[in-house]
Amino acid sequence: MAEKAYIHPSAHVADCAVIGEGTSVWVNSQIREGVTIGKGCNICKDTFFDVNVKVGNNVKVKNGVAVFQGVTIEDNALIGPNAVFTNDMYPRSFSEEWELVPTLVKEGASIGANATIICGVTLGEYCMIGAGSVVTKDVPPYALVVGNPARVIGSVCKCGHRIVDGKCGKCGKNENKEN
Repeated sequence: MAEKAYIHPSAHVADCAVIGEGTSVWVNSQIREGVTIGKGCNICKDTFFDVNVKVGNNVKVKNGVAVFQGVTIEDNALIGPNAVFTNDMYPRSFSEEWELVPTLVKEGASIGANATIICGVTLGEYCMIGAGSVVTKDVPPYALVVGNPARVIGSVCKCGHRIVDGKCGKCGKNENKEN
């Protein structure tokens, strides 16, 4: 359970979930059995974490996000409002033989509001998923993707701004380099 974490009284956190120090879990959030959420995270209102989901440190999960079984989110990621993950390639309400297909969100990835992440993909380090995008295949590190289906339209710096002529338009660092 949570030690030195803030859990809003309306949130439900399963007894066997682990919430890291300095993490805040806000209004009407539900965190199920076997979930691990790291240190310093901000879990905003109306979020849902299905069984055995893994979330790293310093992750921000904004309002209305559903993170289903099979999803792993690494450190420093941002999941925008109302983004959703899937975990079954062939969903049917009557099927008892569904197959869990894992999804990996790598360190520093950002997912825009209302994006849909189809299961089985990996979102590369520090990639940026545009708002409303539908991601159906792997996204390379530092890639900027938008649309339905999401397509690479450029690249971003670690700071999140677009790379123009090999340099970040904001901080001036070289493309896809940390310094």
